[in-house]
Amino acid sequence: MAGLTWRDLPSFRILNSLSPSGLTVISCNPPSTHPAGTPPGRNHAIDGLRGLVMVLMVLDHTRDMWFGFTPDPTDLEATTVPLFLTRVATHICAPVFVFLAGIAAYYYRMSHGPAASSGFLLKRGLWLIVLEFTIIKLAFIPEPFFEVFLLQVIWAIGCSMICLAFISRLPPAAILVIGLSLVAGHNLLDSLVPADFGGTAPLWTILHEGGQLELSGRVLMVSYPILPWIGVMALGFVFGSILSGTPDMRSAICLRFGVALTLGFLLLRFSGLYGDPLPFEAQASAAKTWMAFFNTQKYPPSLQYLLMTLGPALILLAWFERIRVPGWLVTVGSVPLFFYVAHLYLLRFTSAPISLWRFGEAALEMPPGIAGAAKVGLPVTYMIWVLAVFLLYFPCRWFAELKQRRRDLPWLSYL
Repeated sequence: MAGLTWRDLPSFRILNSLSPSGLTVISCNPPSTHPAGTPPGRNHAIDGLRGLVMVLMVLDHTRDMWFGFTPDPTDLEATTVPLFLTRVATHICAPVFVFLAGIAAYYYRMSHGPAASSGFLLKRGLWLIVLEFTIIKLAFIPEPFFEVFLLQVIWAIGCSMICLAFISRLPPAAILVIGLSLVAGHNLLDSLVPADFGGTAPLWTILHEGGQLELSGRVLMVSYPILPWIGVMALGFVFGSILSGTPDMRSAICLRFGVALTLGFLLLRFSGLYGDPLPFEAQASAAKTWMAFFNTQKYPPSLQYLLMTLGPALILLAWFERIRVPGWLVTVGSVPLFFYVAHLYLLRFTSAPISLWRFGEAALEMPPGIAGAAKVGLPVTYMIWVLAVFLLYFPCRWFAELKQRRRDLPWLSYL
């Protein structure tokens, strides 16, 4: 593995579609709907939206581990429309997880107070980072020597929670300024590269650039640099402060903001003024032109990428506030971390026998999708996705019921 560099892996940037950050079990109902000092119930609209994007996350990781990274879904010269749609449809996952975690953190603060909230976020963030380096790492690269680590969405969520533990103690206006600055302003830093920072180059890789680090003989592949994700979580925290009242009121708020963000994306994308390293350009065919329009940068997430995903997500949330969300989506969305770990191991170790047969031990030494995918066709990938979601529902229902029954076991809140 010594000669491995992240830039040698052309599909490294699409390895980590992610995964959750609704990975917090914080309850998500507006505090105004509960008596002061009582634990809030769960908001089914938020759990349903989280459940929906988690189902899409399973699709993306099924593509990783069963279909593979060849061709790259976002390479307009090699991809197909179905493959591109499969990838772009899952772009919504990471931003929604992180944003909803910010909303949930706000409601937790309102129920438990600033000190308890900051303590919970700090412990929760550290726990998620530990999981990323252990249990989740082994699902992606099950080599026992811990030589290669993928710093993905769980890492980014954990770091963002730790930062929010401190940021949340600031005045709301200051939190809003920090969130907007990081989300809308980080693309101003795109011209800076780690080499510009000398001895602190690894820090810039972690904060903004992403890429590979080698520390004490270990390889760290940073696909989720944390600066913009801290901003997304901070904005979710601020959004939680205005997301109160009846379902109709919350729906109206979400709809207005969702439409505004979506229109902001369309304006920036058509104009090419700012917000993505790859400006939109017309292509040789209508299909490629359409794909180029939605081909925004995820690693790190550009402003246009975040507008493109969070805008429609808020419109969906507005709709979910007005309908009866399917119960199975609510169940899945209420146990996000449990679901996330379970789906990784289900997909990795059902595809592993085929991968080992085709590629030998390299299938376990490399990230899935590089040498570790089973290399089935896209239609079969979709069938496996549906089957995986079906199978995952039953342990999720069991675990959700367990958490409801055993409120005397606080450690369950960390699973």
